[in-house]
Amino acid sequence: MDRAAIVVADKEHVWHPDTPMDAYIEHGDPLVVARAAGVRLYDANGRAYLDGNSSWWVAALGHGHPRLLAALEKQAHVLAHCSLAGTTHEQAARLAGELCKVAPPGLTRVFYTDNGSTAVEVAVKMAVQMWRQLGAPKKTRFVALDGAYHGDSIGASSLGGIELFRRPFAGVLFECAHAPFPAPDAYARTFEAITTLLERDKDEIAAVVVEPIVQGVAGMRTYAPEYLRELRALCDRTNVLLVVDEVFAGYGRTGRMWGVDHAGVTPDIMCIGKVFSSLFPMAATLTTDRVFDAFRGEKDRALAYGHTFCGNPLGAAVAREVLAIYEDEALVARAARLAPRITAAMEKLAELPGVARVRSLGMIGAADLGDASGYLGGAGWRVYEEALRRGAYLRPLGDTVYVCPPLVISEADLDELLGILHESVRFALSR
Repeated sequence: MDRAAIVVADKEHVWHPDTPMDAYIEHGDPLVVARAAGVRLYDANGRAYLDGNSSWWVAALGHGHPRLLAALEKQAHVLAHCSLAGTTHEQAARLAGELCKVAPPGLTRVFYTDNGSTAVEVAVKMAVQMWRQLGAPKKTRFVALDGAYHGDSIGASSLGGIELFRRPFAGVLFECAHAPFPAPDAYARTFEAITTLLERDKDEIAAVVVEPIVQGVAGMRTYAPEYLRELRALCDRTNVLLVVDEVFAGYGRTGRMWGVDHAGVTPDIMCIGKVFSSLFPMAATLTTDRVFDAFRGEKDRALAYGHTFCGNPLGAAVAREVLAIYEDEALVARAARLAPRITAAMEKLAELPGVARVRSLGMIGAADLGDASGYLGGAGWRVYEEALRRGAYLRPLGDTVYVCPPLVISEADLDELLGILHESVRFALSR
């Protein structure tokens, strides 16, 4: 199909995520991606675009990594799918052991799912069922942070702290208390708030769920590692589980393998996805023995959760190869070396009129534009359009523009990407 035919077929039948469909159908001129290689996407006309957000934070190894493609093809010839309900296979078994070796110490069990939302969903169910089986059936409530985003399924959406995403489902989502985000200028006050909540309602709260160190969808908002350390101690003191959502922060994005590594803590439950298997839909939820042991015993104590593609052999084989590439190419250390380039670019961006605030962490850099009117703001989309014209894909978060490129990006390509960001912001804000 040529580009025009693809767009016609798309607009007749495809329902796009997070997209106002009337405007898209009537006026949309979408980027039609024909292929991808390395750190670039190529449209139907053959034009290349630097992938500035790793295709929704997935492609940390870039596109078409030959080792991942080889692992996928090899496994496809051996075993493409089988159930993991009381059966097993080599790839799922070996991947679990390899994950536990690189995970924060104390995480010893791996439950497989197929995306970040379901990794969080199973964490919610684990927490509730665990407490019920330990004789604390009232512990069914959850605490998350303002601005939290943990996925789009009902359980994950219930934890979310972005009103725009919660409003359409009011009355269906379960109750979740949202503690203030620990902004740098209000750290003591925000920690006092969550302390009061947990100490008062510890007999009813099953878990605190947080994105470690950085909130992605909320606008790449960062907070101090000290908060996570004190939160770990608070959860221990009040007998509440600590769940961390590493779907975005994990796998070196912040300059450490895991977001929690900045604080040196181990959660009770950790959710991973996206980069975990890179080119295959797969995710996992890791737990400590304490959580796992609550499900030992009679049949009715088994975890009441399952997934068709749980531990899929193709995904497991690719996920194992991802871990091997990270080790062989020392990608976490590489990310830490490249991070100062992003920090410097953000500081330079802050000098432009109309840029309200910038921040950076590891391979993440972000800037709020104009009055930072939020997720529905238009300033970021003007930057997006200009960046496309200049050869970069930089999908914004409303009035927040950001980069989180593949960790394998070269210094030259990173500098080009950051240059396009700067010029696109400068141009968009001058209009």
